[in-house]
Amino acid sequence: MKAKILTRSAVAAAVAIALSAGYVAGHNNVPAPQVISPAAAALMPAEAAAKTGIPDFSGLVETYGPAVVNISAKHVVKQTSNRRGQNQVPMDPDDPLYQFFKRFGGMPGFGGGDGGPGADRPSEGLGSGFIVSSDGYILTNAHVVDNANIVTVKLTDKREYRAKVIGADKQSDVAVLKIDAKNLPVVKIGDPNGSKVGQWVVAIGSPYGFDNTVTSGIISAKSRALPNENYTPFIQTDVPVNPGNSGGPLFNLQGEVIGINSMIYSQTGGFQGLSFAIPINEAIKVKDALIKTGHVDRGRLGVTVQGMNQTLANSFGMKSPQGALVSSVEPGGPAAKGGLQPGDVITALNGVPVTDSTSLPSQVAGLAPGTSAKVTVWRDKSAKDLSVTIGALKDAKTASAHTGGDDGASAQDARLGVAVRPLTPEEKQNDSLSRGLLVQQSNGAAANAGIQPGDVILAVNGQPVTSVQQLKSMVQHAGDSIALLIQRDDAQIFVPVDLG
Repeated sequence: MKAKILTRSAVAAAVAIALSAGYVAGHNNVPAPQVISPAAAALMPAEAAAKTGIPDFSGLVETYGPAVVNISAKHVVKQTSNRRGQNQVPMDPDDPLYQFFKRFGGMPGFGGGDGGPGADRPSEGLGSGFIVSSDGYILTNAHVVDNANIVTVKLTDKREYRAKVIGADKQSDVAVLKIDAKNLPVVKIGDPNGSKVGQWVVAIGSPYGFDNTVTSGIISAKSRALPNENYTPFIQTDVPVNPGNSGGPLFNLQGEVIGINSMIYSQTGGFQGLSFAIPINEAIKVKDALIKTGHVDRGRLGVTVQGMNQTLANSFGMKSPQGALVSSVEPGGPAAKGGLQPGDVITALNGVPVTDSTSLPSQVAGLAPGTSAKVTVWRDKSAKDLSVTIGALKDAKTASAHTGGDDGASAQDARLGVAVRPLTPEEKQNDSLSRGLLVQQSNGAAANAGIQPGDVILAVNGQPVTSVQQLKSMVQHAGDSIALLIQRDDAQIFVPVDLG
């Protein structure tokens, strides 16, 4: 579906229809006019809130609305040409990621003019932000100002300022701006940890460029993990937010900012009841680091983890599926040096429980590189404490899975439902694997669990597999379920298999 642009004529038509509907409704059984005193009028919002149970947000908006700003970020976009010589922008609105998980910093301009293919064209994005200090520091999203040449901030009183980007952190999607002004209105910072699912929240921003638009809803969930967003425990709400709301504040009923509206889940690019905000305590940490050093240091453990379910918990002898299951350990990384192994279930970090795999990355990222951390793991059906020196966050990549030929000895395991063979020396060398059995066929219990031809079985219930006979023995003596560690598509994952 193509991105839609609302034109002035469409807005005018929509307004006309709304006014017409209101006129007809207002002239059916018209009630007698009432005279209301100013004092009574002032009490009406509170009375209405008491009767309906819906809070009155007017005081919050009047007090803190002036601290919310509109942000215009101008870019210079390098145009490319297609086979027919037509100018295009690099971003494709039909891209599935663009449609399903789309940040909403505004709709980039598609340009025009007379420049030929390859010419630079100006593009402008719209977003929101809020003032956190009276001398001009402003918080917004990093993607709002990403690669911008000119950033302009407009206040509610129509004053405009050219802003300087102090720093932007793409990992957290937080950016800090500075304008040259004094005695500015500021927001009040709250504690998102004190908020609860089901509580009312309010967003103020500039959806589609409509400045200082107020919308409300409730907190739908907390500590929500999103694809490719490993270091932010998002606050999920059903507050209506749309393109242009990016970077705007999320308030609680006390008028405190508890989050920065950052992302929506949408098939159309518009509001569908799923919006996500960065917790303000995480954003403030980033802000302080950007102002002080210009960058953000994050801790790194050097493991790949996945979530637990009851079948996996049973396989590892755990009563409940809690913690983060280690599926791979980076060779020579902090975790490997500290003794962590694939099959370990991390249950606590420095005594703080790790409830699931989504909470671990943000917990580790909050630790300073070079510091020592106590990692509690579940291994061999008992808890064990390990000491790990935290590293500095950087990109890491595990070995790729082999999906090659059919040569070499193979064997069929009837209970598991796989035909496997050992890896050849060449395969081990090419894929940096010291062991493993290549799956050639999959059916029965293995197929039901999602095991596919081309997967490489590395371990059973955390125990390395080095031969076909060893795999047979492990499966034969296993209970009703096992956990297979496999290599697939550049990643190692545990797959729970119900043997029945």
